[in-house]
Amino acid sequence: MAGSAPILYEDEQLLVCVKPRGILAAKDASGKPAVTDSLPEGLFPVHRLDREATGLMVFAKTAESAAFLSDAMGKTVRKEYLAVCEGQPAPSGELTDLLYHDRVKNKTYVVARKRNGVREARLSYEVLRSGDTSLLRVLLHTGRTHQIRVQFASRGFPLCGDRKYGAKTGGDLQLYAWRLTLPHPDGRTLCFTLPEAYCPAEYTKEL
Repeated sequence: MAGSAPILYEDEQLLVCVKPRGILAAKDASGKPAVTDSLPEGLFPVHRLDREATGLMVFAKTAESAAFLSDAMGKTVRKEYLAVCEGQPAPSGELTDLLYHDRVKNKTYVVARKRNGVREARLSYEVLRSGDTSLLRVLLHTGRTHQIRVQFASRGFPLCGDRKYGAKTGGDLQLYAWRLTLPHPDGRTLCFTLPEAYCPAEYTKEL
């Protein structure tokens, strides 16, 4: 499964696929494997997904659709995630922080005030199941690097498997880009859900 990116939908304007865990969302100077390695050439990336995470991604196939989708990000595109964190956050809530991403360390930090490179991050969530760990349904309102991971970790609830942000649990990062709702340039609204093969059934049965 790793290394290949199943295509869930494709037309002349865009392509929706599953990014497997452990590969980059787009090719970079590192030369590491990327989701685009197994996809048609000439795609335009319009958003990102952490290398350690798995889930839904959309790519534009023309410059015009890339501009359309990029403009829709943070407006009419709805990105929902499933995540498992350590501990028990409040049953639901909205988190807002100022985040700074250190490109050298590839790590994001919550900071107290705005300065160069600092951006506001906002998400809302609900707890679907709680115990020693909690299953979360997360809706992103902004799309910052490592946003979900650092916003929960900064409050004492790191995602399971996320050693970069202080998790005590090992294993894979428990973060899944689970549902993607987006406008199509032709006026339709498209909605996709991550196939169960890429997300544990014990998580999706709560939905």
